[in-house]
Amino acid sequence: MSSTHTRRAVAVAVLTATAAVSLAATPANADDAARDPGADIRERVLDRVDARTENKVVFFAIDGFDADYLDGRVPLPNLDRLARRGSLTTGTGVMSSMTNQSWGSVATGAYPDTTLNASYYLDPVSGTVRGQSRALAVETLGEALAQADRSMASVQWFTLQNRGTAYGDPDALYTQPGGTCADRADDAVAILEGRPVDSGGTAVTVPEVPDLLAVYCSDVDGAGHATGEQSPETLAALALVDEQIGRVVEATRRAGTYNRTTFVLVGDHGITSYDDVNGPQTEAAIDALGYQAEWVSTNQAPSPGTDVVLAGGGLTSVHLIGDLTGDATALARIEQALAGVEGIGGIYDEREQAAMRMAPVYGDLVVEPAPGWAMFAADAEITRGRHGTTQELEVAFLLSGRHVRPGTVPQDPRHVDIAPTIAHLLGVPAPDASQGRVLDEALLPVHPRG
Repeated sequence: MSSTHTRRAVAVAVLTATAAVSLAATPANADDAARDPGADIRERVLDRVDARTENKVVFFAIDGFDADYLDGRVPLPNLDRLARRGSLTTGTGVMSSMTNQSWGSVATGAYPDTTLNASYYLDPVSGTVRGQSRALAVETLGEALAQADRSMASVQWFTLQNRGTAYGDPDALYTQPGGTCADRADDAVAILEGRPVDSGGTAVTVPEVPDLLAVYCSDVDGAGHATGEQSPETLAALALVDEQIGRVVEATRRAGTYNRTTFVLVGDHGITSYDDVNGPQTEAAIDALGYQAEWVSTNQAPSPGTDVVLAGGGLTSVHLIGDLTGDATALARIEQALAGVEGIGGIYDEREQAAMRMAPVYGDLVVEPAPGWAMFAADAEITRGRHGTTQELEVAFLLSGRHVRPGTVPQDPRHVDIAPTIAHLLGVPAPDASQGRVLDEALLPVHPRG
């Protein structure tokens, strides 16, 4: 088997054979020691009292929360505490491992070949390259909850904006405070405590604790892109996120809903550091065949005479256009040339893209860089981070609290399993196009209406 085909096989296997590596709980920290030693026992008893009261779900959507960040490189005491009432493990995302594709699959329970969300590809209708989009062709969890008359609030988890939540609606509220995770937690805590929050310029008070509260934080992703996956800045962002998770959890205690709340956390994608770029080399390899290649930016059209469009963002979508459209010989030559470019980590044809359940709008080939590389032009001489490839599919995955079996790790959890699992916990049907499953093996019985 050629090295190119070996890379292909490995990459497809990464997506379809997902990991479920459980991390052992860390020893109790000083905060735990300061608490009443009987607190955990009382909480477990309360979990069993009035079992038919309605469940609540708090969902933490943490951008860039790579599974590798669970290796102890930075203390995460609040996540560890939640893990003792459930599990903190590794889940698997979707391709491409970009933010909007990933959150789209989390919110719908459907793969990108069904949501039709994609980014950085040549759109044949407009003739321009498309960047990231929030477009989803199917129902979201927010819309499913609205159909069932369940309340919700989304703090900057933009995937539900106008797809179940909206500015100014106290029963299905959307807020976008911006800033850091601390600012997002401020809104979440205020919602839980019945205090007004700014929602698109209007002060809104949510009348009761919502059935679903989603909180989105992007600090880890921002630091990872700017300084790499292991920088002090990225580790500080992880610590900040953990601290804000603790604040939200404590707010559920004050609101009296802690013992009937299930906490769910997932990252949308991982982060891979890079120091080298091979965008110019990629273009040159195609040009050397006698074809005219061009990197085309978002919202731009290829220049006259371009034969091969390169649309990049993490991975690169390669489109043969004009006289090369459908030319199998040219495609084979280009694939062979790209396989010889230093720092290329994988090359996937349309069949392989379909096997990974990617949206069916990408190019004749999709190419991804190897670890340590990015398919960009020359960049600043500092370590940075990127995602979008098969190398960033593994993410942090937490289930904790009510209806969760402590110490029981879900089997191969995926992004597409989150929406049906949350819907199940809240006693409503999953979004109508959901292709995931309820993670029953990690749950205790759930009665109707939570």
